[in-house]
Amino acid sequence: MTASLAGCGGPSSSGDVTLKVVAAEYGTNSEDSSRNYWESVASSFQADNPGIKIDIYIRPWKTIDSDVARMVKEGNAPDIAQIGSYSNFAKDDKLYAADELLSVPTQANFLDQLSEAGEVNRIQYGMPFVASTRLLFYNKDLFESAGVSAPKDWDDIKTDAEALKADGVTTPFALPLGTEEAQGEALMWLLSGGGGVTDTADGSYSIDSPVNVSTFTWLQKNLVKPGLTGPVAPGKLDRATAFKAFTSGQVGMLNGHPTLMKDAAKRGIKVGMVPMPGESGKPKSVGVSDWIMAFKQNGHRQEIGAFLDFAYEDKNVLSFAGQYDLLPVTYSANAGMLADPEHQDLKTFLTALPESELFPYGKNSWSQVSESFKKNIGRAVEPGASPGAVLGQIARDASAAEASE
Repeated sequence: MTASLAGCGGPSSSGDVTLKVVAAEYGTNSEDSSRNYWESVASSFQADNPGIKIDIYIRPWKTIDSDVARMVKEGNAPDIAQIGSYSNFAKDDKLYAADELLSVPTQANFLDQLSEAGEVNRIQYGMPFVASTRLLFYNKDLFESAGVSAPKDWDDIKTDAEALKADGVTTPFALPLGTEEAQGEALMWLLSGGGGVTDTADGSYSIDSPVNVSTFTWLQKNLVKPGLTGPVAPGKLDRATAFKAFTSGQVGMLNGHPTLMKDAAKRGIKVGMVPMPGESGKPKSVGVSDWIMAFKQNGHRQEIGAFLDFAYEDKNVLSFAGQYDLLPVTYSANAGMLADPEHQDLKTFLTALPESELFPYGKNSWSQVSESFKKNIGRAVEPGASPGAVLGQIARDASAAEASE
């Protein structure tokens, strides 16, 4: 879908400038398409900046990263891209740094952890667009019928799932380790088990650490082998399918993000949400951010900066985040959402965000490591498989990716 929004004359150029903006589709139909948001922002911006024309191109999430990579390879880079990863482009010196574009107040308004996650070699290239955290969702009606309460640790997850199964629930705990977003589900469990993808001391990968192997051994033994993860093998189960099953009342528990809350409410599912319990009870949360980046190719630094300063005004940040039940990425917009009664259902996610741990977005190798997780991690919980061997394969892929940088 393409929207061309016209204008004439410009404050920061000798003539008209056109900015090409490629953004991801968050909606599911024409009524809630991301195109509507970007058209509105572009139109308002152009009214005050008649010398800058904004061309908006919306692409589906499944292809947008490869679409932008192809554009860059063909020498037709967009001026602005809103996609999932920036580090490879930064490595190849294709991007403007944030401080080359944004005013000081705009850049300083980003949540600190998101600013840091957007850095490569301590220079910020990735500008957060929206964020979310992951919480453990449960179906209140199914829990009440099974006589169980929200889990506080892994033992509770197991016993609750057993009770749900005994009460006839099709999928007591949905464990989507299919190719759609297996890296997210994996990181949630690794963190809650006391491990993670990287070592907190030096940032190196620690994928096949003993604590991580222990985590997936627990999943294999306590959830998958007893048949508590439903009729579809975790390695074959995508997140979208798991979410659809939850909103149709077939799933007792699963890890989810804010959009699932909205979808479940539409289907009449009464949802409970708690931070993902740690093995010993200490909750953990995964933070996720989508990114904006600006390419140097066309040399429109001033115009890009002016548009992004406008796009990051509270009214625009809150408009997008509120429409899709996502979390704003700036301090002022977060405060505004927390104070708004209309968004009190997001409070649990908002309060979890500052303490959450994000993917290692700044590592150039992360995109390749993420793909290895998607391809392999589902095998780690198959009955009879060796979790250590599977995590070892992903660790070797990570080492190879690092060595190729």
